[in-house]
Amino acid sequence: MTNDISQGLNCPVPMNDYPTIVLAHGGGGKLTHQLIERVFKKHFSNPDLDLMHDGAMVSVDAGRIAMSTDSYVVSPIIFPGGNIGELAVNGTVNDIAMCGARPKYLSASFIIEEGLSMAELETIVASMALSAKKAGVSIVTGDTKVVPRGKADKVFITTSGVGMIPEGRLIHPSRIKAGDTIIISGTIGDHGMAVMSVREGLEFESEIRSDTCALNGLVEEMYRVSPDIHFLRDPTRGGVASTMNEIAASAHKGIRLFEKSIPANENVRSACEILGFDPLYVANEGKLIAIVSSSDAAKVLSAMKKHPAGTESAIIGVVTDDHPSVVVLQTAIGGERVVDMISGEQLPRIC
Repeated sequence: MTNDISQGLNCPVPMNDYPTIVLAHGGGGKLTHQLIERVFKKHFSNPDLDLMHDGAMVSVDAGRIAMSTDSYVVSPIIFPGGNIGELAVNGTVNDIAMCGARPKYLSASFIIEEGLSMAELETIVASMALSAKKAGVSIVTGDTKVVPRGKADKVFITTSGVGMIPEGRLIHPSRIKAGDTIIISGTIGDHGMAVMSVREGLEFESEIRSDTCALNGLVEEMYRVSPDIHFLRDPTRGGVASTMNEIAASAHKGIRLFEKSIPANENVRSACEILGFDPLYVANEGKLIAIVSSSDAAKVLSAMKKHPAGTESAIIGVVTDDHPSVVVLQTAIGGERVVDMISGEQLPRIC
């Protein structure tokens, strides 16, 4: 099926007014972006924030640092392949790494609901400690609050992180050029479908497991073979589709993706079909998207495939001057369709 690309160029983003917050405001799609623009960016705007990257890259006396913060409210708090604790550590480590920085220190804040078992809490905290050790970071400060039963959902965690950006590294939308190659570090949709399969009671021949892991080691291997990486992002909420739309808009470039080249596990595809989801919009927690020059693509891809976090890496698209700020998918049957940013909340409480 071929869609008219011009429709994607001319279709305005709906600017509906909501008197209260709805779940879709947290889904990573259009309503999330409207909320950020209309409330947070309106009052917090500054040059560092306005880049709207996974983390902020700022200059201090010792050089350039990256900072990031994120909150985790996933339900259930323990799922195949991980739990809310390691998700919180890995997510913040990855946000720092996507700035080209080397993560160093984290903080962790807990909002705990009365009635959470000590065993569950210790499982989560122990997994955070192990994840931090694997990523080579230290959790150096934190806070704990307990709220009455029914005022939260077991436990919410907020982590913040700081890392140092080595001299010469620059991740910025302005560096994305027509002809650049787009690489993903592995299969898509694993985390979102791992969580949803538990919620929906789906069973498959082999278990769908979250891909949550720290990606800073993979990023270092990529920089080892190419000091000229143009852009990095991890496609979390809203999946690959929303992330690529964000990149296209910030770089004012067109993105062309190749459906046949985008890796996904068969169980994930099956779960998406059963639940009516498009894998392109499903959350990932251990994958990155890299945009590099075409001349560097082969060696970057080779380095990624040699790292445990990137064994299934693949080239999935190119940057183009055609259809600026629009993402187009070349389908497996030879057609084309516009891949828009998701409007509502497809998978609530996924991270």
